[in-house]
Amino acid sequence: MFKKFIPALEWIPNYQRTDLRGDMSAGLIVAVMLIPQGMAYAMLAGLPPVIGLYASTIPIIVYALFGTSRQLAVGPVAMDSLLVLAGVSVLAEPGTAEYISLTLLLMLMVGLILFLMGLFRLGFLVNFLSNAVISGFTSAAAITIGLSQLKHLIGVNILADQNVFTIVWEAIVRVVEINIVTLAIGLISIFLLIGLKRLPKIPAPLVVVTLSILVVLFLRLDELGVKIVGEVPRGLPAFSLPVLSLSSAVSLLPIALTISFIAFMEAISVSKAIAAKEKYKIVPNQELVGIGLANVAGSFFSAYPVTGGFSRSAVNYQAGARTPLASLITAALIILTLLFFTGLFYYLPNAVLAAIIMVAVYKLIDVKEAKRLFRIRKADGWTWVVTFIATLVLGIKVGILIGIAFSLLVFIARSAYPHVAELGYLTEDHVFRNINRYPEAKVDPEVIIFRTDASLYFANMTFLEDKLCERVGEKPETKWIILDFSGVNSIDAVAIHSLEEVMESCGKGGIEFLFAGIKGPVMDLMKKADWDKKYGDNLNYLFINQALKAIGK
Repeated sequence: MFKKFIPALEWIPNYQRTDLRGDMSAGLIVAVMLIPQGMAYAMLAGLPPVIGLYASTIPIIVYALFGTSRQLAVGPVAMDSLLVLAGVSVLAEPGTAEYISLTLLLMLMVGLILFLMGLFRLGFLVNFLSNAVISGFTSAAAITIGLSQLKHLIGVNILADQNVFTIVWEAIVRVVEINIVTLAIGLISIFLLIGLKRLPKIPAPLVVVTLSILVVLFLRLDELGVKIVGEVPRGLPAFSLPVLSLSSAVSLLPIALTISFIAFMEAISVSKAIAAKEKYKIVPNQELVGIGLANVAGSFFSAYPVTGGFSRSAVNYQAGARTPLASLITAALIILTLLFFTGLFYYLPNAVLAAIIMVAVYKLIDVKEAKRLFRIRKADGWTWVVTFIATLVLGIKVGILIGIAFSLLVFIARSAYPHVAELGYLTEDHVFRNINRYPEAKVDPEVIIFRTDASLYFANMTFLEDKLCERVGEKPETKWIILDFSGVNSIDAVAIHSLEEVMESCGKGGIEFLFAGIKGPVMDLMKKADWDKKYGDNLNYLFINQALKAIGK
């Protein structure tokens, strides 16, 4: 039982020494990557950079013990960081003690939501976030994230930092205030980060951070107006209790739910992809527990919401990580950095952290996915567009809610107009097929064979009635209607009652209804409605041919 709840009790006693080299290498590389990233993402979240390092210690250790992915690299990510800023900044000024306190409360709420979802096996809820919504949202959020860093890249304190249009407009209006040295540092950093990606063995962020610190230090660029990180507190975060406030919790609940769903989607997608390659199983509900507990623990040690990142997990896997020990090594190295090396980051320019964020989120803009969705199904493409525009224009929180609402409307509209077909018989193939797709299929003027390819419920019964009665009107010689229910997986009580009315309205003139291929769960409900007594053997035909034989066809 304990091994099921704490997967580390399974892999630690069975650890293979042959995995140590890969885990050591991956742990080191991810730590080198995570230190500058963590500081950058904390700054994006409106927090002191050191909190990004705090978020890269305890949460990583907790996930390594409770998660089921062997390669998922947990820590701060750009998307969650922007969501934190969007949600908490309306309640407090970023960087203040109150802001940090609310962020810790938010992290606790995110952790509890994820943990409870895992405990009660509610992982299916994230399925309501369709891929079109996620892609449109992340693409717009990536643009918002990138532009939110413009103030650090140009050295101008842009006040409008939640709407991309106001950010761009204010930057244009205040173009004369741009600090040329800061802009040069930022642009050179972006070029170096992009260029060094071609050399995967070189940790580009660490190289850029090191070079920029040395340049600022020796040329004293901070005296020319280049904003730097400054003093980074040394030592581990002290244990503290998040300040519990009912009013604050209520205000933070919408953003906590959003972060929870997005965090789980991001973590589960990358962990499943890697697990499929390595031939082992991910347990989604245990992943919720693991990421949830990581956030709960982090909220007591001055961190902020974390999840598994795409890029870091990919690097962790490619660098040779075989077990969660790689993550434990990463956390240990960051703890050593906090204890002994924080002073090295004093002269780190904010423009470099902004450059790291911009380069990291650029790949989240996925226009190809929008084109693919439009090519396959236009409704999904429009879901992408609506979510994208809403997120850009109205902001992060409102944008994703509009995207979810629109995708649910599309789903409801689609289910309200299910696919139906009249069937004919293909003599050579001995099968029944849609006569619209197979015009050569034979039909009997006295028989309508009608198939519904959807579950039936109150919202789609009117459509079914209209289609069926329309076809009866076109075939006045009809004496029998055979309803093929092989595609009906479920039916509700209202649909059963409505179906009786359909048979009464469409069956005038002595038309008899027969049913073929009714599935067990559907038949159970029909029997509860006494259909077995009302319609007798007309319900019990397993195949269309049996129903035709019964009427002498």
